[in-house]
Amino acid sequence: MAQHDPKIKTIDSDVLARPATIFSQAVISGNLIFVSGQTGVDFSTGKIEPNFEKQARLAFGNLKKVLEASGSDLAHTIKILVWLKNAEDFDQLNVLYKEYFPTNPPARSVPVVDLPKPEYLLSIEAVAVVK
Repeated sequence: MAQHDPKIKTIDSDVLARPATIFSQAVISGNLIFVSGQTGVDFSTGKIEPNFEKQARLAFGNLKKVLEASGSDLAHTIKILVWLKNAEDFDQLNVLYKEYFPTNPPARSVPVVDLPKPEYLLSIEAVAVVK
């Protein structure tokens, strides 16, 4: 069994539902925060909207909540990885990305992949700097 490094802190905040599988919402190592994939689930209802824009707004909102619980925010994000289910949603993602990161946007990758649940249209993970 691996021992936990005391310089690494895991974040499992009550601001979002606890992960149903084995992972942390975020991990802090040094001054970097590594946020696990955030989907478009409304954690207050458990509902997953079938609309890409609604899911994306929820995913960005969930990302923001985890970053804030970790001592950071969207402005301190340095890398984003958006896993898209459908390449057709790329243009809408760009519109929303400009809204959430209006200046100095973080580096970004956007692969198109199969996601763990068929109703998921995207998942967003990030690396940010602690404020």
